[in-house]
Amino acid sequence: MKGNFYFSLLFKLSVVWAVFEPVVSEPCPIRGESRVQTNGQMCQRPCTSNADCPRRRKCLCDGLCGLSCVSQGRTCLWPLEIENAEVRLTTGAHSFGKVAEVTCKPGFKMLEGQEVTWIQCQGDRKWSRPLPVCKAEISQEISCSFPDVIENGFYRGSDFSQGKSIQYFCHPGYALEGFGENYCQEDGTWRFPPPSCHQVFCPPPAEIENGYLVAVQKPQYEVSEMVYYLCKKAFTLDGSNRVVCLANGTWSHKPTCRSRCKIPVKRSRFIYYDSKVWVQEVVDGVVQHLDTVSFYCRLSGADFTCSYTVQSQCFDGTLPLPDCYEEPTWLQYMLFPKRLVSEITPC
Repeated sequence: MKGNFYFSLLFKLSVVWAVFEPVVSEPCPIRGESRVQTNGQMCQRPCTSNADCPRRRKCLCDGLCGLSCVSQGRTCLWPLEIENAEVRLTTGAHSFGKVAEVTCKPGFKMLEGQEVTWIQCQGDRKWSRPLPVCKAEISQEISCSFPDVIENGFYRGSDFSQGKSIQYFCHPGYALEGFGENYCQEDGTWRFPPPSCHQVFCPPPAEIENGYLVAVQKPQYEVSEMVYYLCKKAFTLDGSNRVVCLANGTWSHKPTCRSRCKIPVKRSRFIYYDSKVWVQEVVDGVVQHLDTVSFYCRLSGADFTCSYTVQSQCFDGTLPLPDCYEEPTWLQYMLFPKRLVSEITPC
């Protein structure tokens, strides 16, 4: 009975030993100077045991340098950046003998074809060389078929390979319906169906107040068609007399008919178009919208009196008088015409 127990115990111990038996590393290479120079590694003092090394250094295997006197506390550059690759420490440390894993990013591989490799921190505080290089994978190019030609439109773009795009446009007078940009997908098909171009029309143009519309009456107008506006007598057109049907189906800005302004003085002259005139000298006693008129005002002092002008502008029927203007009375106008403010000496 006891014999069977000991036999079972020995069998279990042999299994545990087999599972956890340490892996025997490869023997340390003999230092070869030519290989070391090619690899760019700077070797430390050679040794055969710790007795050959100064204090705080140990005789350890340093890659192609072979057994060398190395300080285990030496660290290599970290973090380490390799283009198109991700680098991580396998043990969390970057001191001598520790290993870093280099993995190429998606779409990249190393020159030898692998995606992952390992580098080791050397005694010269450099990572083992050569550092891996990750290059973009060369894959078979995927292309889409020629895009559909759309009626009353066209596309721009000549590269139909995967990831590339084209743009659709309509001829003048037509509007795009659908996706204006399309992309070639990974499976060699276009992402969206082709768009279409439909003709654009403008509705009948609106009338304007105090004006007339000059156009052929019809239910709709094509893009770029024009109509014209006129104003009634005594009104001035403010804006272009021509409006155009735009590509978005709307009309360009229509004009406005503005009222003329009655000159609000009776017994004083004023400046109009660089002439000094009486109100009765102006046709109908009115000025056009946006015309300017300069009125006379008085400036008085202890021993002087003179006149100066203040400008005012007509806007849609209103011509404001300056605050300084004083309308002469009928008696002043009739008995002392030379003393009217518009007739005295200018300042």
